[in-house]
Amino acid sequence: MRRSAKIVVTALAVIAVGGVGIALSGWSPLSLLGMVLNSVRSASNAPGRLTVEANPGFTGSDMQPARDDATAPADGGSWESYNRTLTSERYSPLDAINVRTVHDLKVLCIYDTRLRESFETGPLVVDGALIGTTAQDIFSIDPDNCRENWRTHEDYKVRLLGLNRGAAYLEGRLFRGTMDGRVLAYDFKTGARVWAASIADPQNGEMVDAAPIAWHGRVYVGVATGFKGMKGRMYALSASTGDILWETYLVPRSESDANRGPAGAMPQSAGATWKNAPGVPISGGGTWTSYTLDPATERLYVPAANPSPDFVLSLREGENLYTDSEVVLDANTGSYLNHFQIAPRDWHDWDVSNAPAVITTRGGRRLLSFAPKNGHLYGVDLATNEQIYRSAVTRIENVDAPLSTDRDIHFCPGAAGGGEWNGVAYDPQTNLIFTGETEWCTTVRLQSDSEIKAVADGSVWNGSVKTNPLDIAGKQDPHSDWAGWLYATDADSGMWKWRAKTNYPIVGGITPTAGQLVFFGDMGGNFYAVDAVSGQKLWSAKLDGAIGGGIITYNAGGSQKVAVAAGLTSILWPTRQATAKIVILGVAPPRKETP
Repeated sequence: MRRSAKIVVTALAVIAVGGVGIALSGWSPLSLLGMVLNSVRSASNAPGRLTVEANPGFTGSDMQPARDDATAPADGGSWESYNRTLTSERYSPLDAINVRTVHDLKVLCIYDTRLRESFETGPLVVDGALIGTTAQDIFSIDPDNCRENWRTHEDYKVRLLGLNRGAAYLEGRLFRGTMDGRVLAYDFKTGARVWAASIADPQNGEMVDAAPIAWHGRVYVGVATGFKGMKGRMYALSASTGDILWETYLVPRSESDANRGPAGAMPQSAGATWKNAPGVPISGGGTWTSYTLDPATERLYVPAANPSPDFVLSLREGENLYTDSEVVLDANTGSYLNHFQIAPRDWHDWDVSNAPAVITTRGGRRLLSFAPKNGHLYGVDLATNEQIYRSAVTRIENVDAPLSTDRDIHFCPGAAGGGEWNGVAYDPQTNLIFTGETEWCTTVRLQSDSEIKAVADGSVWNGSVKTNPLDIAGKQDPHSDWAGWLYATDADSGMWKWRAKTNYPIVGGITPTAGQLVFFGDMGGNFYAVDAVSGQKLWSAKLDGAIGGGIITYNAGGSQKVAVAAGLTSILWPTRQATAKIVILGVAPPRKETP
């Protein structure tokens, strides 16, 4: 971009974000342009609307069993991992905020980072502190009053999108990834950096934006990539030193690929599932979100993204293992154990995009539950590895149509539709699985094979014709045509009990509680509490900015609180411009009357 144009774009961006005092460091000219355009697009956003529908044909079991307090975890007042537990159910046993008291819920305090970025952090609450991350910062605040304990900044170059999805905690240390390919460890009490480890090459478009998880002295995290020639990988690092304990390539590895640590064993047969044309390197399979670990079986579940070039089958025929899969690894060695692939031939950018939940249903099944970007909820019986259901949980349209170089093809869910980076939640009281989904369709026309092959190594590689440089993965429908769905599905049968439709996508965390509530938010900044049994809205509030990060609940200051990561600002999502912030809510005790 010419210097004069860059100055104009920067000036417009300052106007769009409200002027002085808001950090814009790291934004590229293209990002600034996108931010300005999205500010204009979202200027007339409609008020939030929620419409609930019950399934008249539902035949699930009794929906309101008596609660067994003996099963409540001892750590119910904390939120110590991205999805609260390593098995990712997201259910909280707290019930002080419930169907009777939620009407008194109100905002108690706000921690404003004063940054504008794609704020997607999944907060933690551990040992009296709330931990959050931005693309370049990690911070600790008091979870009762939002006062900052410490904040540590990492000065490195942020590429097109500034984001980070959260930290992990283990034995007095915090761990996070960075967009320049590192994993960093910090002292929990002070924020001082303890070690740094490099697991990716930022010069080739690789990054570590996922929220790690930590267990038995190890930190588990992988590499995100959607660039030509780059391959997704998963790592276990020593929590004490940062040394790489094992490295597992999620797509077939070649002799020329980097070797950063002991290799986890993967089947050689996977290579035969990539029938690539000459000059088309195996690419894709990155990990963008977080992970699930079952301590009982010591199995690690890794969501693997789409193959590249995106949208193009003709240059990479075959099943392209292990992309678009939940990949099951031995947590101790990184060796392959199994996989569950949802799109053996993917031409829609349908990543397995979020961590699955390992649950025990009311019917006694040990179930793997996940809802990827193809708009379906999957239930896999872990005793037999049998898929027992595949249930649509958002709009599905024109998904069998082949893409073309000479005409536009419209399909739903699109590249930014379906289940995004936050996954399912399971409520053992109702036996319901809750899924937050985006209804947003995409139109794609393919580039020619020669154009796709000509893309330089380490560059974005999706194969779609772009008349607008901001259409990174196809042309999304106008945001006036988008929506969100919250489905409540019986965990044993896969049949939906109720569903709620919003006029904004739902991409943030979904949190059911023992108070018979489900908390969720949307990209219009609308935050809701609904009845877990019926879906009926009990309470709502408009927060400042799109809700794209975690929603958690915990005990602090002698009462139950709810924290929401709000203020997502991104070139990909036309949302109202706002700073990234943690909003803490609670039910204030009744005031005592003065005698």
